[in-house]
Amino acid sequence: MHRADQQPSRRAFLDVTGTMVAAGLVAGCSSDSVRPGRPAPSAATTPMPVPVTGRHQAGITIPQPAQRNLLAVVADLGATVPAGPLLADLGQAIRALVAGTDPRLLGLPPGDLTVTVGVGPRLVRAAGASLPGATDLPRFSRERIAPRARGGDLLLQICAGDALIPPVVAAALLDQAGDRVSERWRQSARRGTNVPLGNGLTAPRNPLGFIDGIVGPHTAAEQRRDLWLSGPSAVAGGTLAVLRRMELDLSRFAALSVAEQEAVFGRRRASGVPLSGGTVASGPDLGAKTPDGRYLVPVDAHARRANPTVVGAGLMLRRSYSTDEPAPGLLFISFQNDLRTFTATLTHMDTSDALLRFTTTTASATFLILPGFDRRRPLGSQLFG
Repeated sequence: MHRADQQPSRRAFLDVTGTMVAAGLVAGCSSDSVRPGRPAPSAATTPMPVPVTGRHQAGITIPQPAQRNLLAVVADLGATVPAGPLLADLGQAIRALVAGTDPRLLGLPPGDLTVTVGVGPRLVRAAGASLPGATDLPRFSRERIAPRARGGDLLLQICAGDALIPPVVAAALLDQAGDRVSERWRQSARRGTNVPLGNGLTAPRNPLGFIDGIVGPHTAAEQRRDLWLSGPSAVAGGTLAVLRRMELDLSRFAALSVAEQEAVFGRRRASGVPLSGGTVASGPDLGAKTPDGRYLVPVDAHARRANPTVVGAGLMLRRSYSTDEPAPGLLFISFQNDLRTFTATLTHMDTSDALLRFTTTTASATFLILPGFDRRRPLGSQLFG
């Protein structure tokens, strides 16, 4: 396995992690940690395991709400490496890691661990040029992306409630892949506290202070229409993912008044309610105006420019995670069954969305998220045999 930049080896990482575990210096230690004279946490505080197998991969619609911590690893396959055996090996390792039986977990409980695997356009085109996921993501404005931070052959999206788990799992999976892959870039990120939206739905706030991911395919019918691929059979049950890492100009945004910030988003900062009124989960009334004829939701507000009805595209299941490194910002991930849903939306935003003035994209990729798998149907076998 060749790394994209100079970082400690996986063996060194595992040695250090083992020392940290032995010393009790693990991320996420809190008042619930077991100490002498204190009982162990109750079952109610222990994350439930997430099913690995099924029609869809875990880590997209399950669990709900999504785990707090994410590590995205983007890698390339060697030019002569067949994708099928590699993906089957990864799927087998994922089952063992989620079950807690892989010794590379170092005895750590996997909890609500999920690993979601996607393949990039180059690999999809090798399987079929007309398949969903065979198209590269186009370039947009406000991008400052190094060559190795654009595109890629393999995505490992690793999520867990415990912040210590994703890097340990990534080391195990990259060890499983060995020299068959070389890492391009990785990003650790986290989600804020979830805010209730009604109807059992929740969403976190983003680093700009606003509730993120309100609009999306939340019902089963919406997910069948806009999220999951129904065919061809080789990709049925999968979906398409877009990853965009963005730096945010937090200080310039913070210098705005609350009213000016709300005009950028088209929603109230405290509640998420559209500036046109209603509830947090209701769509904005884009025709509503003030008595003097001004739109309540400004013409360049994000809620208007990214509105699916205005764009003429489907719904995206959006996940946004806060980042500290390489700069304060956001890791944006969207899932949709048509890449045009994302590209048409961002193209429409590119012309006049007020939010984009505070963003610079530094990494970008798209992947076909493979259908679900089980023991009889290895990961990737529908597409790569």
